[in-house]
Amino acid sequence: MKIAVTGKGGVGKTTLAAVLARLYAKEGTVLAADVDPDANLGLALGFSAEELESLVPISHLRDLIAERTGADSSGFGRFFKINPRVDDIPDNFAITKNGVKLLVLGTVETAGTGCVCPEHVVLKRLISHLVLRSNEVIIMDMEAGLEHLGRGTAEGFDRFIVVVEPGARSLQTYRQVRSLAVEMGVENVSVVASKIRTDEDEDFILSNIPAQDFLGFVHWSDEITTADRLGGSTYDLCPSAVAEIEQIKAKIDAEAKL
Repeated sequence: MKIAVTGKGGVGKTTLAAVLARLYAKEGTVLAADVDPDANLGLALGFSAEELESLVPISHLRDLIAERTGADSSGFGRFFKINPRVDDIPDNFAITKNGVKLLVLGTVETAGTGCVCPEHVVLKRLISHLVLRSNEVIIMDMEAGLEHLGRGTAEGFDRFIVVVEPGARSLQTYRQVRSLAVEMGVENVSVVASKIRTDEDEDFILSNIPAQDFLGFVHWSDEITTADRLGGSTYDLCPSAVAEIEQIKAKIDAEAKL
């Protein structure tokens, strides 16, 4: 199973990605890749702040990137490899806890250099490797854009899940992501609605999302807020959210068997 979880900031996508990763980890090996510039998937998975201090984002590994691409610090605008070796990176740079391997990809600083740079090439190649070649369950916590994905990589995902909250701006993000994903060949683009408080919130979502795209609700919970405040694991501290996400996972698994 290869799942990308995306959506605008603050809608609860990291909560969903973390709980899905922990649930799949009960069945086998899971690699969770944090592709969001605001990387906080590790805390939601149950890693401590001290454990995460040792985890360097891949995009910050300048020596490794230079070695794999042939580019040095002055290499922008010069030739470098666009198909660097990345197959050993997950094993060498991920950390593991609760059955989940965590890999933080990081961001690419491209100001003044354009979007094609050694860091971007390595990240894009790494994502492609994870999706197309890995035998593990892959859960990617992504930003709302799809900049790191090529068409072939996007087609390798079993499902894109767009997390929304009951609001027009969140739905606009969903429509944009869905349009981009479909253009890139992704067949399954689904929606999970988070931060649901009232029947009116549910009605708003159900009236704006096609029924065939809808996976389920994650209702507003003080448990989630407490877990965030404590920097703790959503899975360990939010049983109500876990129960709802278990139902979402069951639907994903059932549809995957069709």
